[in-house]
Amino acid sequence: MFKNRAHTLFLLLGGFFITNALVAEFIGIKIFSLEATLGFSPLDLSFFGVDGLGFNMTAGVLLWPVVFIMTDVINEYYGRRGVTFLSYLTVGLIIYAFVMIYTAIQLEPNGWWNNESGVSSDPTKHIESMDVAYAKILGQGLWIIIGSLVAFLVGQILDVLVYQRIRKWTGESKIWLRATGSTFVSQFVDSYVVLIIAFYIGSDWDLSRVLAIGSVNYIYKLVMAILLTPLIYLTHYLIERYLGHTLAEELKTAASSI
Repeated sequence: MFKNRAHTLFLLLGGFFITNALVAEFIGIKIFSLEATLGFSPLDLSFFGVDGLGFNMTAGVLLWPVVFIMTDVINEYYGRRGVTFLSYLTVGLIIYAFVMIYTAIQLEPNGWWNNESGVSSDPTKHIESMDVAYAKILGQGLWIIIGSLVAFLVGQILDVLVYQRIRKWTGESKIWLRATGSTFVSQFVDSYVVLIIAFYIGSDWDLSRVLAIGSVNYIYKLVMAILLTPLIYLTHYLIERYLGHTLAEELKTAASSI
């Protein structure tokens, strides 16, 4: 169907990029304890005068590191325009998805589904109202949606700019430096913007608590950016194998100039 491997690769990378961003938005409503999941005792961190902080984060952090990697890979081969196009497309699709979900929430529920399908003899599995549970899980707050979309766009724009700036300094070498360097800068802003909009502006949280939680999230993202560096090299290797050295170099050269 697609004879041009460069176009096929962009379609595959873009599809994976958008899918991960969409899924991360929807699973992000769940807050989990990283320490408990890994079998460790909760940490007792302190930032900005807020004590008792641990790595309690949204489930979306499972997928956002993949989005970071995809951003850098797409940037490497398709440049600023490629990442910018996919970022705006992703935001548009996320907005569309939330509109459809909120429309579905307004639909009048079937009586059996709402009142009986969630009944269970196990009290831990019993659901009083399926419709309430449906709305509670899928109907994220408006400020959270706005915050995540603004943070995503700002983070993507910064990531692209920093990545290309480091690339001009280092040339084709030091992929790890431009990948982790761009993530360090973009996610610093992302970690705080989403919380400031969603909880400081939208929910009247104390600014110190917002900044403290943002700091914990940023530490996690820095650690993940470093740990995932080998995966970036593996992805580049597989792409070079698929495209061939000549086509890969042509794409990278063109990407660095746009």
